[in-house]
Amino acid sequence: MIVAAPAGTIARSVRIMPQGSWTMAKTFASRGDLQEKRVTFERLTDEAYAYSAEGDPTSGVVIGDDAVMVVDTRSTPVAAEDLIRRVREVTDKPIKYVVLTHYHAVRVMGAAAYGGAQVIASEATRELIIERGKQDFKSEVERFPRLFEAVDTVPGLTWPTLTFAKRMTLWLGSLEVQLMHLGKGHSRGDIVVWLPKSKVLFSGDLVEHGATPYTGDAYLLEWPDTLQRVLDLKPRKLIPGRGDACKNPREIEAAIGGTQDFLRTLVREVRKSVRKGHSLKQAFDAAHPPMSRKFGHWAIFEHCMPFDVSRCFDEVSGIHDPRIWTAKRDREMWNALQGG
Repeated sequence: MIVAAPAGTIARSVRIMPQGSWTMAKTFASRGDLQEKRVTFERLTDEAYAYSAEGDPTSGVVIGDDAVMVVDTRSTPVAAEDLIRRVREVTDKPIKYVVLTHYHAVRVMGAAAYGGAQVIASEATRELIIERGKQDFKSEVERFPRLFEAVDTVPGLTWPTLTFAKRMTLWLGSLEVQLMHLGKGHSRGDIVVWLPKSKVLFSGDLVEHGATPYTGDAYLLEWPDTLQRVLDLKPRKLIPGRGDACKNPREIEAAIGGTQDFLRTLVREVRKSVRKGHSLKQAFDAAHPPMSRKFGHWAIFEHCMPFDVSRCFDEVSGIHDPRIWTAKRDREMWNALQGG
């Protein structure tokens, strides 16, 4: 099936897995989400492209004078091949750099498809891969079976070949690309990719657009302030972690403001339960209705909420650093909160 795309985009329907649907909130995580997604590869400027798929993780592409940079690899080498094909439709320049905005497997496990490209991440992201990368990989494969089709093509954990603490500048010929760690948020190692000349920002999962923030490994109390630093850059276009690219300041402010509102609302609702001495289950049952009324139409809402409330409950209870998610912990938590 060929799907028409707006001018300036290259879109193609991709068969990912047999058809299914996300119909029941109690289906574990995204195991019920088997529906085919429309993939769009959209040119935003001469240098910047966005690869999005209806709420699935978004990747970015930067095309410089002499090289290409991919921002977030996709979930497996087979999945990455589709992105590479689309890059080859617009340029034959070599893909020399792969940037990991953070450590989550759905973002990094496609790296092997890019051959000898430099793999760049923050120092904190590398530390997280050492600490919990193996557990995260197994956990995410169980949560997202559709996204991890052909998981057997993943040769092992993805390791950065180049890391930095706060800031790094690369030159793709005359094109300046800045990589920045602006603070904790979706994880403690998040980075953004910034093109200062065109004011294009690739935010990773610090910003979501029409999709629910996953906060299971987050620092919810610090994340809104980190987002303010993103907004202070005054980007003209923004490629979020999930959802379509934001193409003007109004859309960007709405996406950043919406992400901040989600985080603050979640903290406020969960904190009420913690102050009353409620259990995690009671906190989830109390927070879900008001969150659903406000944000329930966003992609992967039911998937994220149990993980989000669990992490928020920990943080407002004084557990500063996120606990490691394992496939076993995922199921135990889900069964306790969702009863399925």
